[in-house]
Amino acid sequence: MAAGLDGSAAAAAPSGAEPHRPLTRHYAARSERSGFVRELFNGTAADYNRINGVFSLGTGSWYRRGALRRAGLAPGQRLLDVAVGTGLVAAEAVRVLGDPRAVTGLDLSEGMLAEARRRLGGIRLVQARAEALPVADRSVDFVSMGYALRHVADLGVVFREYHRVLRPGGRVLLLEIGRPEGRLGQAALKAYLGRVVPALCRWTAPRRRAGQLMDYYWDTIEACVPAETILRHPRLAGFAGVRCDTALGVFKAYSGRRSTHDDAP
Repeated sequence: MAAGLDGSAAAAAPSGAEPHRPLTRHYAARSERSGFVRELFNGTAADYNRINGVFSLGTGSWYRRGALRRAGLAPGQRLLDVAVGTGLVAAEAVRVLGDPRAVTGLDLSEGMLAEARRRLGGIRLVQARAEALPVADRSVDFVSMGYALRHVADLGVVFREYHRVLRPGGRVLLLEIGRPEGRLGQAALKAYLGRVVPALCRWTAPRRRAGQLMDYYWDTIEACVPAETILRHPRLAGFAGVRCDTALGVFKAYSGRRSTHDDAP
């Protein structure tokens, strides 16, 4: 996989397609978003797996592993896991592929990368942004991203980058949380993720930023553009077979593939 990393990356031209409006109760201006997100995840990396266990609503490794397999991940492929975090998706990819050397994890947060390095041996870890992947064109078979699409700056740029680094026939899978349909479902999710989980985090780790992380998580979920808008961007980037599968009303799995005979748009 090392040969697929060229060590440099230039940001693509922005498309103006943000996943949500600036959340000014967390940061003052759009230009501060990336730095805020990086520091927030740096400050919560040590607690992230415990937090994930609280808000995952009964899903976990079995869901991540099953989603990867349904999207086409198979032994012999090379995978790039963007926003690897503490390695929750990457760990399941290693189990499917059977070779940690076939997985590269990428994240903006050095704190998250340190946790992933501690938990996962053998995979390559790189600090970078999803909007400027330091990965060669057509060098990976599969791109994954777990619950981080809401934190990028530009959906259009991200999907163009994913299309660029995938080999013809390569596949992309993005796991996300979205608002359920119906007011009752939305109210229940807001009560749980917007109030109960942040309160639990503040109670169990009062001197850390876990509660703030979950406050921010809910705000990004509530403000995020709808699935139909997200689906438009991989199609514009050139992906085929684009779809969104939903589990338990809130867990979204966006997937698509690069054509076997196309050129980068």
